[in-house]
Amino acid sequence: MAKSISVENFDGDKWFKISNYDRLRPFFMSVVSDSNHWMFISSNGGLTAGRKNSEYALFPYYTDDKITDLADTTGSKTIIQIKEKEKTLLWEPFSDRFADNYSISRNIYKNRLGNKILFEEINHDLNLTFRYQWNSSNQYGFVRKSELINHSERDYSLSFIDGIQNVLPYGVESDMQRASSNLADAYKRTELVQNSGLAIFALSAIIVDKAEPSEALKANVAWSQGLENPNYLLSSLQLSKFRNREEIHEEQDVKGEKGAYFLHADIELSASKSMEWKIVANVNQNQSQVVELNKAIQQDQSLNEKLEKDVEKGTEKLLLLTGSADGLQKTSDNLKDARHYSNVLV
Repeated sequence: MAKSISVENFDGDKWFKISNYDRLRPFFMSVVSDSNHWMFISSNGGLTAGRKNSEYALFPYYTDDKITDLADTTGSKTIIQIKEKEKTLLWEPFSDRFADNYSISRNIYKNRLGNKILFEEINHDLNLTFRYQWNSSNQYGFVRKSELINHSERDYSLSFIDGIQNVLPYGVESDMQRASSNLADAYKRTELVQNSGLAIFALSAIIVDKAEPSEALKANVAWSQGLENPNYLLSSLQLSKFRNREEIHEEQDVKGEKGAYFLHADIELSASKSMEWKIVANVNQNQSQVVELNKAIQQDQSLNEKLEKDVEKGTEKLLLLTGSADGLQKTSDNLKDARHYSNVLV
């Protein structure tokens, strides 16, 4: 199929779609927010993101060529096992590992305001679609929404791993990321609060040359919504085992490894049904903020609703900010309107 650009309406918004983007050379994009979020993402999924500046990064702050090259080890990763009667099929969306095994289509959508981006892979052989979308929330951080859709007339029994990898702890400065990343790994510790599924990415100590105590008193965090009792992986160490159909185990405390936050679940996906879940990550959290968030995950029944409202509140605020700078116009040419908006946004 040929690559093309079109405008589509769904999820209550207008989106610009690049069909079959994988036929193009990888290209770089920015995702904006109304607050202090920053995200730079390659069309192959590799990314860097954080808040305020590069010293408050969620993923390593590298140049665009390295971000593109490290797409398989940084950012989103999904592996799906499809259980048949006689065998187990393996599908790894957006990866080149098993791309030749299936007839697939890959599309990118970016909403008209530029603060949401969605990656979609359609598996025509299995009649399954996997999507993930990056949003931002001023209160909660970065929101990654995932959706698995069954277009077929059969029920599927699935096992999957889905999440984010190479997540930084708080306190790894950009110079340290570039020049001494292996040293930084030695100080990393990722812990799971088992009752809530909250992951805490921290350093065992702030990395300094001076012979003095330097406690790491802040952390980056990740948590999830939407799946019933998933298992959690805090590193990428077991991904190869899962690809080889071997048994994997939940990780609760990982030291000296690059951090990750993966959900592992076994699900039954009925014909013509879909399933959604979210992973939320934030940076620069102190002890009281982590305790408060952990309590909210366990006790606040309206947490997901609050999260969605905060995401949409950010979209409304971004609209007001650009509108006050005369960034909005409405003509018969959607692409020209979007170009005018992006020029004002810059």
